[in-house]
Amino acid sequence: MKYFTIAELCKSDTADRKGIDNRCKKEHVTNLTALVDNVLDPLREAYGKPITVNSGFRSPALNKAVGGSATSDHMQGRAADITGGSPAENKKLFNLVQSLCLPFDQLIDEKNFAWVHVSYRSEKENRKQVLKL
Repeated sequence: MKYFTIAELCKSDTADRKGIDNRCKKEHVTNLTALVDNVLDPLREAYGKPITVNSGFRSPALNKAVGGSATSDHMQGRAADITGGSPAENKKLFNLVQSLCLPFDQLIDEKNFAWVHVSYRSEKENRKQVLKL
């Protein structure tokens, strides 16, 4: 973990505002570390500029509060919503993940590049799904 921390991947303004416990457990830290090591750090290295994590780990209560999917990988610490600061930069991140052949499970253009969702399960479990929502 070179560019990201567990603290930033578990931080949530929504959880703080609503008084929701969003502490990561050991298995979430293990999954978040794999996400960073396999996808986020290599992406940041190639991108050459800071990447902001809008949403990483979500407890079930937080996931429900933000309207996340009932099966969201965020609840397992396997996903992050990221941004380079603008739709144009987010599109660059989205394309860079693919051109670098990073081992993602899902790569999602969220709301015309308002942000990018990227998840990682394991080399064997990754589905390599590229989606647009």
